[in-house]
Amino acid sequence: MRISKFFAGVALPALLAVTVSLSGCSGSGGSAQSEGGTKDGGNREEKVTLKFAFWGDTIEKKTVTDALKSFEQKTGIQVEPMHIPADYLTKLTTMVAGNVAPDLGYLSSGAALSWGKDGKLLNLAPLIEEDKEFKKEDYLDQVWYEIEPGNTIGMSTAVEGYGLMYNKDMLLEAGVELPPTQADKAWDWDTFIEYAKKLTLDDQGRNALDPNFNPNKIKQFGLQYDPYNMMAAVVSNGGNFLTEDGKGFGLAKPEAIDAIQKLADLMYVHHVSPTPLQTKSLPDMALQTKKVAMTVSGNWALQAFAEQDFNLGVGVLPKLMKSNTLLDGAPTVIFKSTKHPKEAWMLYKYMADPESVLPLIEGGLWMPLKKEWYTNPDLINKWASGNKAHPEGYTDAYMKQTIENGIRTPGFEVKNLDKINALVTPALDLVWTGKKSAEEALKEIEPKVQPLIEGYYGK
Repeated sequence: MRISKFFAGVALPALLAVTVSLSGCSGSGGSAQSEGGTKDGGNREEKVTLKFAFWGDTIEKKTVTDALKSFEQKTGIQVEPMHIPADYLTKLTTMVAGNVAPDLGYLSSGAALSWGKDGKLLNLAPLIEEDKEFKKEDYLDQVWYEIEPGNTIGMSTAVEGYGLMYNKDMLLEAGVELPPTQADKAWDWDTFIEYAKKLTLDDQGRNALDPNFNPNKIKQFGLQYDPYNMMAAVVSNGGNFLTEDGKGFGLAKPEAIDAIQKLADLMYVHHVSPTPLQTKSLPDMALQTKKVAMTVSGNWALQAFAEQDFNLGVGVLPKLMKSNTLLDGAPTVIFKSTKHPKEAWMLYKYMADPESVLPLIEGGLWMPLKKEWYTNPDLINKWASGNKAHPEGYTDAYMKQTIENGIRTPGFEVKNLDKINALVTPALDLVWTGKKSAEEALKEIEPKVQPLIEGYYGK
């Protein structure tokens, strides 16, 4: 699952082991049934059917569908998969408006917070409190979506951390030190730029450190850094989307402006990363074809890279002041309109259990939600080591960095984010296309953004 760029909140859930006894919520034998009167005064049993909505590619579709079938077999609760590969939010909005919403499923972070605030999503807090076998503390603290204390609408469907991914052969051939995998050894910004310049070549084979380098005829970029994944750099520099008290526009503060400008300078001053226009001409397999040496990307990219034939390496992100990683993860939610909240909760837990969706985790698309999958060596070996999708250094560069230094995207907690982004996104477009400086663009919209700021959810 690729969570939306920029302020998604990537974005997917976690939960109970398959061995959990399901009889408490569903009646004897583990099958969920409801009773109704018959003409002769007897009772008839009616099986519950749940609808589960989700998006994703063919691999995700198969894994999720298989997990739903497995849940059916274990519980007797029927599940109708609703795979919606395109226009997901539009179609789901129509279903909700027509009172034919699914029982549970994926939802974008912005819609989840807005719909949760409007009372369209089930508050999971009472279900969590009543469930003696479920422990909220078993899951990563960063994955929860809360409207306010006591109103929990869900958790990420999966975790998506960010880091450096690179073609190891290209770095070795250029004599460039491989990116560190440990946070305390992360490259500082100047070192990062120096190596990126050494890996950026023009059509004559001159790198960007050469005074004769021609930035108008680049045949190999040292880096591909999508600037919309900018929040790791902003927070690394001491800034944030809003100010800490939730009352001010953090992106217009000096720390954030400096970080954003540094990202733009990668394209227009140092010429080590392609501009949006140059990106359009790059192949999808830019690392494999050696058009790009390093890229900043989320964990989900590992699935695609594992299918390509090149020597993949991973490292932690470069730092400005402090090393961190960005965490995405759009939530899975239960809709308030469900007629079967207890059964929906059973399915919710099952789908959040890493064991239920292990092919997606082992294959590199997702990271697990449960803490023990980051600390228990036996569980780590099930997904994060010894396979092509998780190269050497992954357990430090992505896994350990996620639990120790992961910072959430604004999509998890910033109120009124969609309206704020309606101003922020076009302003940043001017920065990423080189038409304005970060200070000009962000200071210009600050007076318009300020009245829209309503603080943070969950506080």
